[in-house]
Amino acid sequence: MMPFLAMEIPTRLVHLSGVDVAIIAFYFALVLAIGFYLRGRANTGEDFFMAGREMTAWVAGLSFLSANLGALELMGWAGSAYQYGILATHWYWIGAIPAMLFLALVMMPFYYISKTHSVPGYLKLRFGEPARALSAISFAFMTVLMSGVNMFAMAKVMQIVLGWDLNFSIWISSLTVAIYVALGGLRSAIFNEVLQFFLIWAGALLIPILGLKEAHGWGHLKVLITQRASAQYVHLWSGLGHFSTNPMGIHWTGIVFGLGAVISMGYWTTDFLVVQRILAAKDLRSAELAPIIGAGFKMMVPLIVILPGLLGLALLPMKLVPESVAAVTGGHSYNDVLPLMLARYCGPGLLGLGITALIAGFMSGMAGNVSAFTTVWTYDIYRPLINPKATDHHYVSMGRWTTIIGVLISVGTAYLVMHSASIMDYVQELFSFFIAPLFGTVLLGMLWKRASGWGGFWGLLCGTVSSISMWAWVKADPYALRYVALSADAKALAQDMYQALWSFIICVIVTVVVSLLTQRKTDAELTGLVYGLTPIPSVGDVPLYEKPLFWAAIVIIVFFILNIIFW
Repeated sequence: MMPFLAMEIPTRLVHLSGVDVAIIAFYFALVLAIGFYLRGRANTGEDFFMAGREMTAWVAGLSFLSANLGALELMGWAGSAYQYGILATHWYWIGAIPAMLFLALVMMPFYYISKTHSVPGYLKLRFGEPARALSAISFAFMTVLMSGVNMFAMAKVMQIVLGWDLNFSIWISSLTVAIYVALGGLRSAIFNEVLQFFLIWAGALLIPILGLKEAHGWGHLKVLITQRASAQYVHLWSGLGHFSTNPMGIHWTGIVFGLGAVISMGYWTTDFLVVQRILAAKDLRSAELAPIIGAGFKMMVPLIVILPGLLGLALLPMKLVPESVAAVTGGHSYNDVLPLMLARYCGPGLLGLGITALIAGFMSGMAGNVSAFTTVWTYDIYRPLINPKATDHHYVSMGRWTTIIGVLISVGTAYLVMHSASIMDYVQELFSFFIAPLFGTVLLGMLWKRASGWGGFWGLLCGTVSSISMWAWVKADPYALRYVALSADAKALAQDMYQALWSFIICVIVTVVVSLLTQRKTDAELTGLVYGLTPIPSVGDVPLYEKPLFWAAIVIIVFFILNIIFW
């Protein structure tokens, strides 16, 4: 009954003016025009799937960040900020910045010089076909589920703010994405993501600016949050000494090791959705600079994502509840905080800009998942396992059809989110299943030449199965939470962090044991794939201010300063 209850059309909170409608219509026309314009430049596999590998550092970097700044991020983390307070910022700072810099300086050279089309493609070169097939299938499954989350997030905006039918909202937006990605491939997705990056910021900044004005500044906002919730909702680290002293029910070890060392490292370095954008860079220096540029902007994203959730916690008159509860009671859930704040502050014109920003965020995240799914299916499942001898033109056609099919499958997964407390609880579960063990496999493959093909396969399989098994164990027996998450006081996101940590450890142990018992590739076969056996090319003789390492150092200094300020 829950999906049908959630689809009931509520009383709309606002009405669109003619200016608002014109802004939204112009945006839809513009993204479709870009897709049609770029169609003629996506005729080969390299053009369609990798954008011809000619993107500059800034274009690749902004696309890299924008692919992660979809409606899922905007609505999901705003809802998590309402639910958990400023602790949600960890997913933008310690849960992103170190990993993005690690990708730039350590892992990017391997991906780029191997000219692989995907992360499963690297695993094929390093471990062989079984590891590639397993990672490709699990990743394709994950991207379809993630794409459905973006659909659900956008439909919620339209339903809450405008009173539109849930089904209509899903179909009109998803078909637009399917058309422009199918026409222009990754190039179209990247150019639209850069456009969407600026639109998201232009529209999403309205809420924090107007909200801080109503709350009379950050200092008074902290007082209001303390009165309505607790002081720990506005501190990043001071309440993490024990599971019971913070709203997330997590210990600092879960944040540092589960999030910082495993999930974030796994997501930013092995999730093909984001890595694909960097692989499209025109040279190695651009490929290394792109994640660093993305990291610089990433540190500012909490301003438009986390702050609206905190403002909602302090200023909204109603109390928001988990999505599963709202679906039954008809109230507003944590996921609704951003559209509620949009309706609170935006009048004619501004409302159109704000809704366009959220639509842009939805399409950015949706296009990222669809283009990644299309490439992995075509290059890592269809070509090697089903039809290895077809022409390049055939694979491009398959990519276009897969785009449409991927969108259609994603529609069906949108309703799964209703069974979670919030969007981000659902997403982090998926990451603990698929991303954490994949990172263990890739990391050992790059750093340890003794890792064998069967070691990589069995480590990845055991890591993935162990994480799903821990999740099922807690679902069947809630008492098991004290074993998986180390405390009975742990909450959903805390459980996800520890699930990821244990699955990573299991993956590494199994990979090491099996590798020691099986034959590895020769040093000659591993050249270009493993540190110590690979000559790392230089970024060239450029001034200090153009070197990736220089800008990475600046980003990490700012990162530490921010964590100290909001301790």
